[in-house]
Amino acid sequence: MARSFRFRISAFLVLFLVGLAMHHQCALGTDKPLAKGERIVFLGDSITYAGAQPGGYVALFKEAIVKNHPDLEIEVVGAGISGNRVPDLEARLDKDVLARKPTLVVIYIGINDVWHSANGRGTSKPDYEQGLRRIVKRIQDTGSRVILCTPSVIGEKHDGSNPFDPMLEDYSQISRNVAADAHIRLLDLRKQFLAHLKAQNTENADKNILTGDTVHLNAAGNRFVAERMLEAVEATGKLLRHVVLFKFKPEVTPAEVQEVVTAFVGLKGKIDLIEDFEWGTDVSVENLAAGFTHCFIGSFRDAAARDTYLPHPAHLEFVKLVGPRVDKVLVVDYWANR
Repeated sequence: MARSFRFRISAFLVLFLVGLAMHHQCALGTDKPLAKGERIVFLGDSITYAGAQPGGYVALFKEAIVKNHPDLEIEVVGAGISGNRVPDLEARLDKDVLARKPTLVVIYIGINDVWHSANGRGTSKPDYEQGLRRIVKRIQDTGSRVILCTPSVIGEKHDGSNPFDPMLEDYSQISRNVAADAHIRLLDLRKQFLAHLKAQNTENADKNILTGDTVHLNAAGNRFVAERMLEAVEATGKLLRHVVLFKFKPEVTPAEVQEVVTAFVGLKGKIDLIEDFEWGTDVSVENLAAGFTHCFIGSFRDAAARDTYLPHPAHLEFVKLVGPRVDKVLVVDYWANR
């Protein structure tokens, strides 16, 4: 929920609600938790090529994933080539990716598709989108999972004044749309970079925070990306639960409560980022509900989907409807482990 309410509630109620939600199962296609013998391929451009070298983000990721899961015998492969764009990835997909029989492919692409537009060698938006869709589908057809990253930065100013910022936003949105339509996990590096730069780049410099030359990662950037990649990969097979409880005001009528319920249930049909949804009213005999009567649970594939849902116009319209009718709201978000 976008609106916050301050109140105290028994820890027993929170535990009860989390337990209630964790039973729920939702189809995730080929998505599943990390398993023994995984082969993870990082597909990309020069950022990924350099990332596979000592100190690069792929190498750092490999160190961390082996340390975190020593029993799984996970293999990590870097498949980056300098200057690559989406058409180049598509052309070498068979040889450099599918021939390796990956179980998970992480695609980090888009910088050159935008950057090279300055010399007439960029990728048009239609070609970028359709190429991404074909790449993702071909990987999915082998049974492999896919994580799609948005392009990061061409210039580190956080106020939108980098020359390529408008194009990067457009191409990042295409990547977000492709991930949503294909029901694959999205790692929104663009948003994560900008959030980090807003907090850390106090001088609004165009480089030397996460990059050495406005594009390619420096040591800090490689660590930053490795951490984000690790978070995304370790989240495979999990869902982000968004649990919302309402305590309605005494004067709210049953008809007004039902109107809220109907509107909340209707959000799934309006926002396709919601993987699954369920709701119910309190039937506990422990008398620990503290006046909360209605529980709604939405499931999201990743934090990026949840973060897009919150400011979605349909959700904001619902918040406007429910706000005057509730006395208190409780929201709990958590990753559901299976």
